[in-house]
Amino acid sequence: MEYLENLGQKAVAAKYELQRLSVEDKNRALRTVAAALTESTDRILAANDRDYEIAAAGGMAAGLLDRLKLTPERIQSMAQGLLQIVELEDPVGTVMESFDRPNGLHIDQVRVPMGVIGIIYEARPNVTADAFGLCFKTGNAVILKGGRDAANSNAAVTEVIRGALVSEAITADAVQLIEDNDRAVTTAFMKLKQYVDVLIPRGGAGLIRAVVENSTIPVIETGTGNCHIYVDEDADLEQAVSIIINAKTQRIGVCNACESLLIHEKITDKLLPVLGCALRDRNVEMRGDERVRMLLPDAAAATEEDYGAEYLDYIISMKTVSSLEEAIAHINRYNTKHSDAILTRSREHAEQFLKEVDSACVYANASTRFTDGFEFGFGAEIGISTQKLHARGPMGLKQLTTYKYLIRGDGQIR
Repeated sequence: MEYLENLGQKAVAAKYELQRLSVEDKNRALRTVAAALTESTDRILAANDRDYEIAAAGGMAAGLLDRLKLTPERIQSMAQGLLQIVELEDPVGTVMESFDRPNGLHIDQVRVPMGVIGIIYEARPNVTADAFGLCFKTGNAVILKGGRDAANSNAAVTEVIRGALVSEAITADAVQLIEDNDRAVTTAFMKLKQYVDVLIPRGGAGLIRAVVENSTIPVIETGTGNCHIYVDEDADLEQAVSIIINAKTQRIGVCNACESLLIHEKITDKLLPVLGCALRDRNVEMRGDERVRMLLPDAAAATEEDYGAEYLDYIISMKTVSSLEEAIAHINRYNTKHSDAILTRSREHAEQFLKEVDSACVYANASTRFTDGFEFGFGAEIGISTQKLHARGPMGLKQLTTYKYLIRGDGQIR
């Protein structure tokens, strides 16, 4: 496809230019882009309003509308994310390991950019700025393919970024946006292996599955989030209610929100009436097993599908368990390897849970909402990887680099 071939060729040319930039050059450009985003707030909001009106009229779910919506505060947050990246240490050029061989060869293992990164994402226009910032700081060119629901927003943000780069005498092709929303174009993009070094999907299970199944480019899976909280038999119940409400309702349309709750059967009588009131106050629909519904008559019956669901909505599934081991087994069966938490005053139970739950991020006595590049101190994140190669958990700067070996000799032959 000539359109994509052209983008790929420009990206490859850009990556070599970016790799020659100094840390100072990159940081100066990031500051310029951050300022440009703030100065262009009205322009970006006007584009986002068009997307939001179309999506709302089309019946988009509340959680997805929340992801799509931009506000002056969210645009400021996008700019602030870029400024945070400025303050982070540039990993490119870091010597990871250095050693000498008996034959006199000196070998350094050094962090280097991936090259060209492709990102396919859904209706989250903030990803446009986050992805650019992280890729740019690490010397990677990026090709973006956003969802059609955010087409106007993504185009506006990309235009602002490209204009700011040009003002710093840096190639605008450091970031390119695929504006053709034909599915055939997206599928063809997944096969642009001769130009793109790695592909990162950000979105729901359907998008991620489509990329994994169709891409000939190496893929880093970023995960859907069926995140669990298990309330142990000796948990601090007041603290538990606070954590659950935060994890479920602080922001519903995000992958680190709690979707599934497990409760030890010994504390259901004490916890559920209080928790039920708190969830009702926030209009959360509850779906539970028989024991849950005995104590919360307004709860719907939970199905097998509920236990594996990422709702991205004001809905939570609940299940009672008789032991820590049962809770761990349930989580490892139904989770998406994203983020899961135990609430307990038992250090032994906490450590067993942390060790045995197979997720990228496992918590003891804290909200799952902390699985985030900002909260981990990485700056803006490219996504949350739920796989085990090449990165896992929040992906910041280091996770957007690879390495190569630099070998220095003095005439050695084999």
